[in-house]
Amino acid sequence: MKTLQNTSNLWFVLSFFLIVSCQPKKSEEKEKIETPTQPNVVIIFTDDQGYEDVGAFGSPDIETPHLDQMAKEGVKLTSFYATQAVCSASRASLLTGCYSNRIGIHQALMPNSKIGLNPEETTMAEMLKAQGYHTAIFGKWHLGDAPQFMPNKQGFDEYFGIPYSNDMWPHHPQQGTVFNFDPLPLYHNEKIIDTLDDQSQLTTQITERAVGFIEKNKEKPFFLYVAHPQPHVPLFVSDKFRGKSKRGLYGDVIMEIDWSVGEILKTLKNEGIDKNTLVIFTSDNGPWLSYGNHAGSAEPFREGKGTAWEGGQREPFIARFPGRLPKNKVIGTPVMAIDVLPTIAAVTKSPIPKNKIDGKNIWSILTGKTNESPHEAFYFYYRVNELHGIRYKNWKLYFPHRYRTMDGQEPGKDGLPGEYRYIDMDMELYNLATDSIERKNVIEQHPEVVRKMMELADKKRAELGDALTKVEGKENRKPGKVAD
Repeated sequence: MKTLQNTSNLWFVLSFFLIVSCQPKKSEEKEKIETPTQPNVVIIFTDDQGYEDVGAFGSPDIETPHLDQMAKEGVKLTSFYATQAVCSASRASLLTGCYSNRIGIHQALMPNSKIGLNPEETTMAEMLKAQGYHTAIFGKWHLGDAPQFMPNKQGFDEYFGIPYSNDMWPHHPQQGTVFNFDPLPLYHNEKIIDTLDDQSQLTTQITERAVGFIEKNKEKPFFLYVAHPQPHVPLFVSDKFRGKSKRGLYGDVIMEIDWSVGEILKTLKNEGIDKNTLVIFTSDNGPWLSYGNHAGSAEPFREGKGTAWEGGQREPFIARFPGRLPKNKVIGTPVMAIDVLPTIAAVTKSPIPKNKIDGKNIWSILTGKTNESPHEAFYFYYRVNELHGIRYKNWKLYFPHRYRTMDGQEPGKDGLPGEYRYIDMDMELYNLATDSIERKNVIEQHPEVVRKMMELADKKRAELGDALTKVEGKENRKPGKVAD
């Protein structure tokens, strides 16, 4: 009898420990929240920011402590290219992984545009939403303002911001002479909640929305696209940063964007999810140089927004992913914004879009496993399907075209633009390894390089066309169109 009692007691103790050991510990529950199976993705995308307009990229007079720290904790790319030197085209490429002319998006779409990003294209938001991600865009859209082209129809669960550039409003300096813009609408999802006369709180509002979104979605995977309308003119900054920079108003604006980056990174850490979040910072194209002291700097590179020269498309790029990407690493391998989508697809184990894309997975470059580009060449289109240039290895070849410059011109000041001068150029070749500022045309010395690059260009022209040589592409897709 005593033996049976002892046996019963033993089974009771064993059962108790078995039950306790099967219960999840609080630390394990927290660990599940901090490291979900799928990593979060945050893309911070500024507007018209120059290559030099970050401390880590050489700014002598703008303080960006949060971006500088982000670069120390991650990787800095020194040869990252926006896909085009203009707003809508650049954004279309980032979100679809395509050269924008492949999908029919050219230049900067105007308000009430009859076209927009075709809903048949797969955006990064749609790709990730299909994997269970919650998605949001806070800031500037600029891929068509008709209802069927707006963010909530393109894979984003939440939207707060403006539908196109912040200068497309009645206060434009050329309103009444060149333009006749309506009031600038501010959207929350599909509803206009205000029209803006003062944009000084917009960076703060976007940041607050981003922080709230992270806090709300910390226990599930999310994709957050923070598309700041600044530092595109007109420049606006809140009182907390007004007058803080040695660079004047433009520097104040960049300092507030840097603060915004800091708030996002701080929130990720506070919520215990920064180690499971890939954060990318870059810009859509180079500085709008005609605006003088209200424009950024592409130094040391040549020209700015609206050109295929290095200053028009080479942008600051920082990526941070603790434990997954190396710290304080500088990478010089050329990559392009078309590569962001397929890289994120690989990181999140998402299938790439069914429609053909142009980008490649560059994860092995970001992690330092290789310095070889998966692209044979990069193509620099502008205006309506004009092929202005091509980069092959360290060579940059320009085809005959007209470009704009402020060289020798009186720059604009305090929000008013100066006048561009236009130059018709012949074919020119530069070796970016020895001449990144593109001042020494070496086309006569390297006929074999030119021949190879011409072959590559002709192949791309057959695929996507080229208005300069009147070649029709065979693989261009149509944008979405508003029904008549």
